This record gives sequence, structure tokens and C-alpha cells, in this order.
Amino acid sequence: MTTPSPWRATVLTLFPEMFPGPLGVSLAGRALASGLWQIEARDIRASATDRHRSVDDTPAGGGPGMVLRADVLAAAIDAAEIGQDPSKARPRLLMSPRGRPLTQARVTELARGPGPLIVCGRFEGVDQRVIDGRGLEEVSIGDYVLSGGEIAAMALIDACVRLLPGVMGKEASGTEESFSDGLLEYPQYTRPQLFEGVPIPAILTSGDHAKVAAWRRAESEALTAARRPDLWEKAANRASGQKTPKNKTDG
Repeated sequence: MTTPSPWRATVLTLFPEMFPGPLGVSLAGRALASGLWQIEARDIRASATDRHRSVDDTPAGGGPGMVLRADVLAAAIDAAEIGQDPSKARPRLLMSPRGRPLTQARVTELARGPGPLIVCGRFEGVDQRVIDGRGLEEVSIGDYVLSGGEIAAMALIDACVRLLPGVMGKEASGTEESFSDGLLEYPQYTRPQLFEGVPIPAILTSGDHAKVAAWRRAESEALTAARRPDLWEKAANRASGQKTPKNKTDG
């Protein structure tokens, strides 16, 4: 009987020394040390062919900054995929501010697979021909710009790793969180019973599980409606059986 391979993230970066970084401590770090998942950081510069190990060049058409070269990055991707089973193709992701926003649903899909190959962009971006030619799925973790894709890649990997079997202490902790059912998580409380004159809501210590569940659901709905009207609209549409209008940028 063949033992299934652990979930594995391959990261292509100009700064492999950044990994595992925060992924090597706490929950993800313990799981990494236990062999529940693996990470491989590969230096894109190793695929450069000139003596200066150049990986970028000026933008065609002019403009500021530099662009990652298609030939170098394509060679790095191909080298990372040597020996991979073609029938078990991994998702190829490019961390990019212009990508589709990362969602909990997409994280769950990635966690259920073999693990992705992640390209960390730098400079002004990546030559579009390698994005198209190597089938890179552009992914964004928010509407802001980072210096590179490494921190974004760490966020994506951490979100996936915590969903892997055996990583979290209690399976329920992965199903009662923000976004798991399309809503933000309800407020949490613990000891002391009274803090700076404010008590824990009485219903949470009532012992009535049905009332606690109803209170938590109501709080989740209220928070989502107030803070994330976009999520609340989608949740309301699902509840009424309506289809959420497709964003034209979603492909």
C-alpha cells in the first residue's frame, strides 16, 4: 500500500532565505516538523543563463521599473516540475495585486489538493507570456501592493496548512470561523467573568446550547452586514435561492 505524499508547497522566489520564515513556528511550524506538510523554496535566479544571473529587464514600450523575464521564469517553473506526475498537475499560482481575491473557498480547494507551485513576483511584474504560457493563476490577498509576493505566499500557505488533516487540535475550530459559511465570526469571550466592569453575555453561560447557537448566528449576521456588506449580500442571496451576479473580472 502506497503512503500518500504530504501536501507540499513549492515557492519560486528571488529570496528563498525568507522561507519558511513565520511558517516554521507555531501551528504551521509544528505541522512542518511533524511531516504533515512540506515546503520547497527555489531560487528563480538559478535559472538565469548569463554570468550576472540577470532575471529582469526594462518594460517593453517604456515605463518605470523592471519586469521579470519570461525565459528565466519559465525555465524556473519547468525545473520545479521535473519529475512531477503529469496526471497530478498542481495549481500554478502567481501572487499578484491584479489577481482574483483569495477566498476561504479557494483556500479549501487548495488544501484538498497536492499543494501548489507559487510564483512570487517582484519589480513591476511578470512578462505576460509566461503567465499565459505556463498557465499561472493570478491570486491577490488584498487591494494593496507589497514589495514582492513572498509575504502573500506565506499568507496563502498558512491558510491552507491549518486546514490539513491533523494540523488543528479540534476539527470544529476550522468550521466555526470567519468566512467558513460566508459570514464573519461571532464575538468570542473567556475568563474572567467580569472584565473592567463588562460581563460575559449571560446567554453564553446559560448552558442552553440552542440559544447560544442562535445568538452566535445573529451576531455573525449583524457583524457581516455592518462590516462586509459585500459578503452579506452574497449570504442573503444564497438564503433566498438567488444567484449572485457574476463579477466581470472573475472570468
